[in-house]
Amino acid sequence: MKKLSFRNDILPLKNQLYRLAQRITLDSAEAEDIVQETLIKIWNRRDTWDEIDNMEAFCFTICRNLSLDSIKKRGNQNESIDQAQIDHPDNALTPSDRTIQRDEVEWVRQIVDSLPEKQRSCIQLRDFEGKTYKDIAQILQISEEQVKVNIFRGRQTIKQRFLEIDRHKI
Repeated sequence: MKKLSFRNDILPLKNQLYRLAQRITLDSAEAEDIVQETLIKIWNRRDTWDEIDNMEAFCFTICRNLSLDSIKKRGNQNESIDQAQIDHPDNALTPSDRTIQRDEVEWVRQIVDSLPEKQRSCIQLRDFEGKTYKDIAQILQISEEQVKVNIFRGRQTIKQRFLEIDRHKI
């Protein structure tokens, strides 16, 4: 069994942990604090790392639990997530097309943010972080079947709401 290194095995998860925390809390500053707290908790458990079957799932589970605790403490008063820049915009697009594309990305982001927490977390872990159903089930402590159902329902809701918004555009 490979000896785990904080620098090589855990620190590289920092951005993924941040995205998960941000998706749950919808607050950038809070997500940063949660990631720091997650890393501290993991570091403090370094003497028992060899007893952990899946360190990545362990890290995500701690991050998710801290994020959920945070929104419970805040009374679930979520703010809108910061608008992300579209990576590498296509230079062939006109300024108008780029604006439409940014608007559509923002609509999808808002729809995802409005999903129930389990659906939101499943979609974040699967579609944005590329986790397997098995890993997501372990992180969220639900069955793989529940993961698949949450992802299916979340995607259906996103599609339905996006089409409704798109239909009402002028």
